[in-house]
Amino acid sequence: MQNNRPFILLTNDDGIHAPGIKHLWKALGNFADIAIVAPSTEKSGSALSTTMFSPLHILPVKWENDTPAWSITGTPADCVKIATSVVLSKKPDFILSGINQGSNAGTTVLYSGTIGGVIEGIYKNIPGIAFSCEDFYEPNFSDVEKYIRPIVDHFIKNPLPSGSFLNVNFPCKSQKIKGFKMAVQGISAWQENPDIRKHPKGHNYCWTRGIWKIREDELKNSDVALLKEGYITAVPIQIQELTDHKIIASHKESFEEVFSNIL
Repeated sequence: MQNNRPFILLTNDDGIHAPGIKHLWKALGNFADIAIVAPSTEKSGSALSTTMFSPLHILPVKWENDTPAWSITGTPADCVKIATSVVLSKKPDFILSGINQGSNAGTTVLYSGTIGGVIEGIYKNIPGIAFSCEDFYEPNFSDVEKYIRPIVDHFIKNPLPSGSFLNVNFPCKSQKIKGFKMAVQGISAWQENPDIRKHPKGHNYCWTRGIWKIREDELKNSDVALLKEGYITAVPIQIQELTDHKIIASHKESFEEVFSNIL
């Protein structure tokens, strides 16, 4: 009998032993064939960074139901690179990343290792979805499990264009979930609030910290705003075409004249 189930690769940035990826795995049940390749330790904030000057160790990890799983001593992007070039015998149909502990709404999308793992898949023409819970301290992983499979199933049946992925965020546990909303990416961001200390040798050092600041001009249809209203948000993000064609149209002639004037 032919197996028509999708083959899905799971990764994250909180580390292979983090609870979020276990809930992501549980959410898929018998829906898909699954392999897991995730960082051996937490790699939050690693975005698309890759390891260049040290070896990556590939370690098998025992998982429930004999699900094939490996930890990689690198970033989420490293995990996807190694999964698709070394570990897996066939290309995944889909990559899912998360469930992240903490929001990836607003401009956090640019820093997130959760997002980075999915983007690396997009570069390899593998569609994907990043999942995050807004609440960092008490993420409601168990409560949101039931929403994951319908979201994944919908976008397998209704695929996004090549070069696009989906960034999904679940509202805080204190919020009653009102429904799903397709949203635009917000503009709010973490504001630096470093804990600066004095080293015994005399120089300063600091622990990087931040305060979440919602901008007054945040769009009402953004993931940031809709999460606060209790909606599960899904933002389609295009990363294949990054060129600002308006700038080319408005600056091309004058910029190229600079070079002609030098000659």
